[in-house]
Amino acid sequence: MQSLLILITQVIQLYTWVIIIGAVLSWLIAFGVINTHNRFVYSVVDIIYRVTEPALRPIRRFLPDLGGIDISPVVLLLLLYFLQNLIWEIYGSYMASF
Repeated sequence: MQSLLILITQVIQLYTWVIIIGAVLSWLIAFGVINTHNRFVYSVVDIIYRVTEPALRPIRRFLPDLGGIDISPVVLLLLLYFLQNLIWEIYGSYMASF
């Protein structure tokens, strides 16, 4: 059971890094630092978009329009940190009872 708990938290941490990388890449593209006409860059950005967009889309639906500022990655990161701590709290007390 502890191995499953560690696996779940590692997947959450990996997804957290993908969200951070996606946010940084979107800033770099917006400021013209990275050119998306490069095939490799386009592929990386497309993969990150396809992985993160299903989780970000419902959050964007509930957030108010803030102009050009997208805070949905921040909200998703907070939710992931909360979920990770909740998992450790619930199953940590469960594991301590054995």
